[in-house]
Amino acid sequence: MQRDHAPFRADIAGSFLRPESIKQARAQFSAGTLDAEALRQAEDAAILEVVQKQQAAGLQVVTDGEFRRAWWHFDFFEGLEGVEAFEADQGIQFNGVETKARGVRVTGKLGFKQHPMLEDFRYLQSIAGDSVAKMTIPSPSVLHFRGGRRYIDEQVYPDLTEYFDDLATTWRDAIRAFYDAGCRYLQLDDTVWAYLCSEEQKAQVRARGEDPELLAATYAGVLNKALIGKPYDLTVALHICRGNFRSTWISEGGYEPVAEVLFGQVNVDAFFLEYDNQRSGGFEPLRFIKPGHQQAVLGLITTKNGTPEDPRQVKARIAEAARYLSLDQICLSPQCGFASTEEGNTLTEDEQWQKVRSVVKIAGEVW
Repeated sequence: MQRDHAPFRADIAGSFLRPESIKQARAQFSAGTLDAEALRQAEDAAILEVVQKQQAAGLQVVTDGEFRRAWWHFDFFEGLEGVEAFEADQGIQFNGVETKARGVRVTGKLGFKQHPMLEDFRYLQSIAGDSVAKMTIPSPSVLHFRGGRRYIDEQVYPDLTEYFDDLATTWRDAIRAFYDAGCRYLQLDDTVWAYLCSEEQKAQVRARGEDPELLAATYAGVLNKALIGKPYDLTVALHICRGNFRSTWISEGGYEPVAEVLFGQVNVDAFFLEYDNQRSGGFEPLRFIKPGHQQAVLGLITTKNGTPEDPRQVKARIAEAARYLSLDQICLSPQCGFASTEEGNTLTEDEQWQKVRSVVKIAGEVW
């Protein structure tokens, strides 16, 4: 039951704690004492090292750790046509902590052209060796959900139907561009589906005049339109995240409210699902994943602290999940990245790699 293609029985979400060399280089770049070329050289060296560490841990897949980014999403959005960054009035509120103030808005027609992250992927591919190079980008749903109508220029998009059509086309073009650059494993990171499982977040959606159920159907439609024409040898995964900033979170609630639409209708190849605590609910929603090639990558290893998991308990939870979905359609990973933003979670690099090695070891014993 081992897999020779993505997603792998032992997989990862994508981001890793930024090493000190990256932190220093970015600080010097911000201060004007390091130019862009020197910053990129520092990033290249750190990415090569993190790729080698992933391989040494036994992974078949490698990422660049998102080392060139400050955020998991804004850096990508800012490279799109028609998207403008701005300094928000406040940051994103997590459970007891707030991010730096940042935001994006749509000020022109959406499009994907010469995006800088294409070159980022090409570098990763060039150093991946026999490993599969995985690229991570935010899901299209995220660009709309955070600000909704108020961050979309009404002169550009008076009708949101056209906006959602362009949103899907932009991501379809992105998928094709990364494929043409050599990518065969692409992950879309999406917090929105988890927000739509949260009663608190759904109340906020209703307060701004939108219907959570209608949004779920709309986002499923956008994702499926973006996937039209996806090459057969490209794996596209959807990572459902409950928020990850300095070991805190935003949403809580099981997947049941969105399971029938998300698992039953969205045509991705794999779902990366956070299952590291009680906030995520039970495995019953997995019953909506149809028999076949779709995989559920269970995030049973937390990235929010350095405490090692008991392998026996992890195996027991995999067995429990297999009551609702064939074991052949299940994989294992950490529940999220270790540093969705450059600040990173509250654990050490040694603890981070122990977590990764644990995923590989447990997966090897189960499958």
